[in-house]
Amino acid sequence: MPATISATEIRHLILAAQRQGSRMMADHLRAASLTPAQAEVLQVLATREPLTLVELGRLMISETGSPSRLVDTLVTRGLVAREPGRDDKRVVRLRLTPAGQQTLADGRAQTAIIDDLITRRLAPGEMAELARLLRKLLQDTPGGHAIEMRYPTT
Repeated sequence: MPATISATEIRHLILAAQRQGSRMMADHLRAASLTPAQAEVLQVLATREPLTLVELGRLMISETGSPSRLVDTLVTRGLVAREPGRDDKRVVRLRLTPAGQQTLADGRAQTAIIDDLITRRLAPGEMAELARLLRKLLQDTPGGHAIEMRYPTT
């Protein structure tokens, strides 16, 4: 390894890891008929439902802005349901349907393979240090804010 590592090399390492991870996710999620972004919508809803579209958008990491097209596709497929708000009927809340819950379970079974690869290659201390450094790089960015909301540090 070179004596000094450049910021450009770090940027390329991050980009290469992201692209490899995205390819692996897409390959494994294909068996569940999901894209990585669709799987993320289902994951977020599974832990935080019911959510408005704006709330969902704030928690998304793979998607910037409003995830309305993603949600439209998932509603059409019967995986997500739109429901009127309890207090304000103009507010639309999103929930997983039973089919969405099953599809999410199928997707989790596929992506567990990737999680297992990470835990085989990195020791727990290395995982903690990598997470700390990536959070530091993402500080004060939209992606960093989404990570903090979904995976708060204590």
